[in-house]
Amino acid sequence: MKTPRSTSRPKPAKANLAPRDLAREAYLRLRDAICDGTLTSGTRITETDLSERLNMSRTPVREAIYRLEAEGLLTHVPRSGLTVMELDHQMIMELYTIREALEGTAARLAAQHASEVEIEALAELMDKATSAMNDAKSFSRISDKIHGLIYLAAHNRFLLRSLENIASTISLLPRLTGDQLRLSEWHEQHQAIVKAIRNRDPDAAETAARTHIRTARKQRLEVLMESETMRR
Repeated sequence: MKTPRSTSRPKPAKANLAPRDLAREAYLRLRDAICDGTLTSGTRITETDLSERLNMSRTPVREAIYRLEAEGLLTHVPRSGLTVMELDHQMIMELYTIREALEGTAARLAAQHASEVEIEALAELMDKATSAMNDAKSFSRISDKIHGLIYLAAHNRFLLRSLENIASTISLLPRLTGDQLRLSEWHEQHQAIVKAIRNRDPDAAETAARTHIRTARKQRLEVLMESETMRR
């Protein structure tokens, strides 16, 4: 059984927050802890532990747990109890299948609806990504921002919500580390997506986005196979 990574002293909850605001704060802090790896996949947790971690009563924590369960970040495991979700091979493949469809749709809509300010911001992020090619961690952070801005530029709140939930679930997986060849491939694919959005070409934008996610799925599969081979 995995144990939570050590963390800094929990921030005290604000005494003047309304119950709904407390529940939202609990949700956001727990979601961040899962997404940044503070609470790793397979970690067993309890309401009591989380209440102590957040310095909150169990009521807002319970509401946060319900929401995180609905999003697939927490789950109940027989004989183990509440744990941070662990994704199996089939779930990962299903996740990338729906991600390809949704990111393709987001790129298509962004090509149709992105504002000039959003397109300029994408261009600036691409320049930053070019400068970060020798720093995989920085490049990865910028890559996340590029994807996030495309989601926003699609101007569809329901699609945005779905993509944000998928991004949260993807964060349960170890981040794909990129060698120089892989980073160059990702960068070229991002350039193709942004170019199509700038040119207001929905078909090209969707095709480029789908190609990018299929590449990520292939690379994830290779990592999974390597991991399985090492365990044998």
